[in-house]
Amino acid sequence: MPAIIIDGRKTAQKLQEQLKKRIANLKGKGVIPCLGVVLVGENPASLSYIKGKKRALIETGMENRYIQLPSETPEDELLGIIASMNRDPQINGILVQFPLPSHISEDRVISAIDPAKDVDGFHPISAGNLLLGKPGFLPCTPLGIIHLLREWDIPTAGKHVVVLGRSNIVGKPMASLLIRKEQNATVTICHTGTSDLPYFTRQADILIAAAGSPALVGKDMVKEGAAVIDVGVNRMEDKSKKTGFRLRGDVDYEGLLGKAGWISPVPGGVGPMTIAMLMHNLVDAAEGIHSPI
Repeated sequence: MPAIIIDGRKTAQKLQEQLKKRIANLKGKGVIPCLGVVLVGENPASLSYIKGKKRALIETGMENRYIQLPSETPEDELLGIIASMNRDPQINGILVQFPLPSHISEDRVISAIDPAKDVDGFHPISAGNLLLGKPGFLPCTPLGIIHLLREWDIPTAGKHVVVLGRSNIVGKPMASLLIRKEQNATVTICHTGTSDLPYFTRQADILIAAAGSPALVGKDMVKEGAAVIDVGVNRMEDKSKKTGFRLRGDVDYEGLLGKAGWISPVPGGVGPMTIAMLMHNLVDAAEGIHSPI
């Protein structure tokens, strides 16, 4: 039986429609949610991501303050802009697009953002709240995956979830969310130091691939009927495309269509949900709350 395709665009659109009601309520109180966005340099992928986020803000009736800086901008100048956004009462959330030029410390930039405006969920205080199960902003991609699992009726309670990747953005927070009582999953994290990777992936009821390696997970590495969530966004050269590249996930999508129970495509799976959850966090920030997941 062919796998159920997890349509992230459809799910994200549904969530954004729900957010519009909350945004309308805020506007009735004189508050228009606003995201402060900073981009340093002209990384093509970053420009594309920013464009998608700005489009989602417009579609949901929110605003943005966008600043693009030259790649040679000193770190102190960027930190000064963040400090100014921290003080601005009309800016509810702050997003600094990564990656940054090599002379700027991402850790210093993340720590400079006011935790009350940390809608990316990357600040050390946000990470600590996540680990301790306290209220706080949650990273957008893991939160989006949890939302997808619920919307597509993929049970997590009592299930074995294998997460490929241990990044601070996806792998680690994903595991922390899954072991919460609300999800109640048993989690295994695999990474570049894992021996015999297929041994672990074949045990997964739910496999979340966030390794950053194109088509790493083949048909022989997945259990029959498993849910496969592909977080990978790998740019592959393709001269037949207008852009000169195509996107490829971390799993062999075509090979798994006849074996997985559910599968998310790339593009159109996790990506739209990441942006939708950023909108969700921004509305939370404007309301001064943290919605339960």
